[in-house]
Order: sequence, then C-alpha cells, then structure tokens
Amino acid sequence: MMDRLDKTEEEVAHLRRAVDDLSDVVARQAGEIDLLTRRVALLMQRVAEAETDATGTIPLADQKPPHW
Repeated sequence: MMDRLDKTEEEVAHLRRAVDDLSDVVARQAGEIDLLTRRVALLMQRVAEAETDATGTIPLADQKPPHW
C-alpha cells in the first residue's frame, strides 16, 4: 500500500512540475504576443501614414465600402 502511495505522490509531483513549466511558457508567450501585436499595429499605422503621404488619399483599408 505504501509503495502505491509513494508512486502516486511522485506522479503528482511530476504533474505539478509540468503544470508549472507550462504556465511559465504560456506567460512568456502571452508577453511575446502582446509585444508583437503592438508592433504590428505600429507598422500598420506607419504604412497607412506613408500611403496617405504618397497618394494624398485615405488608405483603402480605412475606407468604408460603398454599400455602407
């Protein structure tokens, strides 16, 4: 009976470690996704500004479709 309990405790310890490791990975990835999202938004803004400066019109992506 003790052997079975020891194995169960060992398995729980490994599972807790795996959960902690995965939690760290998810937290790191969430930070990276936030950073990349901000960078993409900034790049989109710069491209829109460059297009406005070059053509003098509103970028097509920012215009409402004619049926609106």
